[in-house]
Amino acid sequence: MQLTPLLALTIVLVIFAIGDIVAVKTKAILSMLFVSSVLLLVGFWSGLPSNILPQSQLVGIGGVLVGLLITHMGTLMKVRDLLSQWKTVIIAAGAVAGIGIFILLVGSPIFGRNVAVVAAPPISGGVVAALIMSEAAKAKGFADLSLLATMLLVAQGFIGYPLSSILLTREARRIVSRPELVRALPETAASLENAADKGAFGFRLPQLPKEYQTNFVLLAKLSIVAYASVLIAGLMHNVIHPLVVSLIVGIVAHEIGLLEDNIFEKANGLGLAMAGLLAVVFGNLASATPAMVTKLLAPLAGTLALGVVGIALFTLVLGRIFGYSLEMAITIGLTALYGFPGTYILSHEAARAVARNEEEKQAILHHILPKMLVAGFTTVTISSVILAGIFAKLLV
Repeated sequence: MQLTPLLALTIVLVIFAIGDIVAVKTKAILSMLFVSSVLLLVGFWSGLPSNILPQSQLVGIGGVLVGLLITHMGTLMKVRDLLSQWKTVIIAAGAVAGIGIFILLVGSPIFGRNVAVVAAPPISGGVVAALIMSEAAKAKGFADLSLLATMLLVAQGFIGYPLSSILLTREARRIVSRPELVRALPETAASLENAADKGAFGFRLPQLPKEYQTNFVLLAKLSIVAYASVLIAGLMHNVIHPLVVSLIVGIVAHEIGLLEDNIFEKANGLGLAMAGLLAVVFGNLASATPAMVTKLLAPLAGTLALGVVGIALFTLVLGRIFGYSLEMAITIGLTALYGFPGTYILSHEAARAVARNEEEKQAILHHILPKMLVAGFTTVTISSVILAGIFAKLLV
């Protein structure tokens, strides 16, 4: 049977769908990324055409939309939310710094400098950080390191999820053991949302009437801001990685009201864009031989272990400074290994497992969930992208 673009697209989307189903069934213990990558890898080794991802046209879609995706990430959380959780932000950013510093200093003598440089950003973040390092490794001719970035992306959840689940459950027990924390529920989120919000810069542009917030209008606005980000990065001679600039400009555009909350999803474009981005990242798997994968297992396990140690060291110090419990501080750092929706799912699972009534459940969620959401945004969405932008220039 001839592999037409439509057939290739269908096969790839079915693989991604199976990954989603397994992730839901296992409560994300087996992540969509892991399941999809294993299916593709086994498929390539069993005769699946190596050009199926480019043939599906998703690679082209992902390549052109990655800038829009990063700009969109800047619209997912208000600066006000980050400022209200400033201690969490510092601990989370410290965790990413800990990953980068510890892997670079300790991992370089063990696995080689380039392995350490490529490994740190994917461990500290998600798809975007892995993509930046994968493309940087390809540009330098390191096909095996490009594959390592992808393997780290799909493997990190196996450490992050169980460790976080254990620590969050202990944190939940600590909360319910203190009646004053259960009783002291503050002002509701709804009342905060009703307050006038002029953004971080003291003003917001008037919003478009609802009838003009069509898919194409939203996509056009997002695309204009993303392209402006590329131009700004070019004016700085790309000293700062263009995707890092896209994130920063997206945050600013969101704060001044130029871009709506969660704009890509509102425009109904996020699903296809994410499929394209994953196709770009998983493209490395087509050239991965069993021998290459086996060769990379030691640096994969080693750098992941070093990353977790780096997280623990930096978050313990910062957590003690800011009065966070050991469990909460380390879990904030571990969000780098999975991000959202893991941060949301694990918080609710801990609350359900420990709470004896609705009051205790709400108290647990009040103390845990905002920290987890902000931490995941800080590590995966912001800090890891910045780290990748820096480390991409360190490859030699």
